[in-house]
Amino acid sequence: MGIFDFITGDKEKEEEITPILPQEIYQAATLELRDIIAPSALKIEPRALNLGDKIARTFFVISYPRVLADNWFSPIINLDKVFDVSIFIHPIETAKILHTFQKKVAEVQSQIHMREEKGMVRDPMLDTAYQDLEALRDSLQQAQEKIFDVGLYLTIYGATEAELDKTETEIKSILESKLVYVKPALFQQEQGFKSVIPIASDELGVHSKLNSSPLSSLFPFVSFDLTSDRGILYGINRHNSSLVLFDRYSLENYNSIIFAKSGSGKSYTTKLEIIRTLMFDTEVIVIDPEREYEYLAEATGGRYFNISLTSENHINPFDLPIPREDESAADVLRSNIVNLVGLFRIMLGGLSPGEDSLIDRAITETYALKDITADSDFSMIEPPLLSDFEMVLAGMEGSGELLQKLSKYTKGTWSGFINKPTNVDINKKFVVFSVRDMEDELKPVAMYIVTHYIWNAVRKNLKKRLLVVDEAWWMMKSEDTASFLFSIAKRGRKYYLGLATITQDVGDFLKSPYGLPIITNSSIQLLLKQSPSSIDVVQKTFNLTDEEKYLLLESGIGEGIFFAGLKHVALKIVASYTEDQIITSDPSQVLAIKKAKAELGTVEEQTNAN
Repeated sequence: MGIFDFITGDKEKEEEITPILPQEIYQAATLELRDIIAPSALKIEPRALNLGDKIARTFFVISYPRVLADNWFSPIINLDKVFDVSIFIHPIETAKILHTFQKKVAEVQSQIHMREEKGMVRDPMLDTAYQDLEALRDSLQQAQEKIFDVGLYLTIYGATEAELDKTETEIKSILESKLVYVKPALFQQEQGFKSVIPIASDELGVHSKLNSSPLSSLFPFVSFDLTSDRGILYGINRHNSSLVLFDRYSLENYNSIIFAKSGSGKSYTTKLEIIRTLMFDTEVIVIDPEREYEYLAEATGGRYFNISLTSENHINPFDLPIPREDESAADVLRSNIVNLVGLFRIMLGGLSPGEDSLIDRAITETYALKDITADSDFSMIEPPLLSDFEMVLAGMEGSGELLQKLSKYTKGTWSGFINKPTNVDINKKFVVFSVRDMEDELKPVAMYIVTHYIWNAVRKNLKKRLLVVDEAWWMMKSEDTASFLFSIAKRGRKYYLGLATITQDVGDFLKSPYGLPIITNSSIQLLLKQSPSSIDVVQKTFNLTDEEKYLLLESGIGEGIFFAGLKHVALKIVASYTEDQIITSDPSQVLAIKKAKAELGTVEEQTNAN
C-alpha cells in the first residue's frame, strides 16, 4: 500500500493527487520584507489613511513668511507626538532663475513707475518686494545663494479621529504662530503618505521656492535646550552639544529621581551634583547605604556619621523638634507619635489593630512620664528613651508578646543602636549618614530613624537643603518607610527641601504603592543605562518612545535621558579632573588614589625625619 493509499484510503484516487514538491512548500512559507512591514489592512479616505489600527493624515506647507527665524521648526521636531517629516529639496539652476528674476524685477519696477506717474501714494509692499528681489539677485549672481524648490510634508498618526484632530490643531497652532501655513493633502492622502515614507519619492510635488539662508533654518536635527541663566551643570546635550544647566529650585517642586542599573554612573552623577550644589550655598544631607560618600565628606569638610550596632553615633527616635512659628506644640507631638507608631510597626514586624492602639497609648504615656504634653516647651525637656517606653508598655495589659519582640532593641544585641540619647550634630553644609555596616534586617529601621531625624532638623530651621537617599529601594521595602519618604517628597517644598531619590532596583521601587507617586512628585528625572530585564517597566512608567528605550539600553556610563518639567534631552555626564578624583567610585581609581596618598604620606614622613 502506497503513502497515498494510506492518506486517502482509496487506491483508485491515487492518480488524481498531485504531490507537492518540498521546494514549493518552502517557497510558499517564505516571508518577504514587504509582508513583515505591511499593515494588516489599508483604507484610503479623502482626509486620512487607515493603516491597521492606526490612522494617518498628511499635510504640506503652502506658505512661509517673508523672514524665517533660526530653529523655527524646532518646536515641531521636539513635539511629544508620533509623526513623520519629509523634506524634499530640488536645486534650481541659477541661470534659469536669474532669467525669471529679471522679468519679475521689471514687472515690479513697472508697477512702481505707473503708480508714480498717476500720482498715487507709494506702496510699501511693492518697495519691499523690489528691494528683496534686487538683494537676492545680487546674491545669486555672486554665488552667495542658491534657489531650491522645497517640499515640506508631515504625516501625523493617531488611534482615533479625535486624537488625530487634536494633534493637527496643536501642530497648526505652533506653525501659524510663526506665519507658516499648512493644508491637508485632500484626496491625495495616498500620494502624501508615499512622499513621507523613506523611499525618496516626492509624489505630492507641492513646492515653495527658498534660497539657501531660509532653507538652513529648516535643519531638522535639533533638540530641546536645557540651558538656564542659573543653576548647576548637569552635563552635555548629546544631540547638539549644548550645556545642560538647570536649577532644581526653580521648578514646581525640588525633587529628583535617578533610575540606573549598577555600574552605570548613578552615584557618580549624584556626587557630582552634590559638589556643584554646595558651591551655591545649599546644605546637602546624604543617606548612604554603601559608604560611597565618606571620601567626598572628608574632601569637602563635611561630617560623616557611621550608623551601626557598634557605632558611637546614636539617634534617639523620641527626640522632639522645637515648633516653628506656624506650628503648635500639640501638632508637633501628634506628628511625632504617628511617626513613632510607624517605626515600631517596622521594628516589630507589623502590628495588629489592637497592638497599634496599645503602642499609640504607650508612646503618649511615655512622653507624659517626662512631663511632655501638648502645652510643654520642648526645648527645656529631656526626651524619653526606648527603655522608658518599654517600662510603660510593661505596665499595660496584653503587651507580653510586644515586650518580647522589643527586648532585643533594649537589652539584646541591638540595644546599642537606638536606646541612647542623640549625640550627632548636623550643623555642617555637608553631612553623610552611612548605614553600610548596619545588618540588612535593620537597614530599613535605621534609614527610617535617620530620615525622621533629618526631617525634624529641616523643619527646625528654614534653609535651602538637598536630601539625597541613595539605594532608596531599601526604604520602599516597608510601607511605613515608603510612606514617610513620600510625605517628605510632598511636603519638602514648604521647607525649601529638595529630595533626590536614587535606585537601581526599579522593580522593587515600583512594587510599592508609593513608588509611582514619588516619581510623579519629582520634577527632575534622570534615566541612565538600563538593563534589558527592567527596560520595559521603565518605558511604560516614563512613556518613552522605542528610540528612547534603545538609547537607554545602548548608553555608556554616565549617559542617559534628563527630564526637567516638560522638556527632556539626551545627556552625557562630564566632570573635571579634580571633580573626578574626588567622586570616582571605580575600584581601580580608588586604589590608585589611596596608593598615591600613602606614598605622599611616606615622603612627608621621610622629609620631616631629615
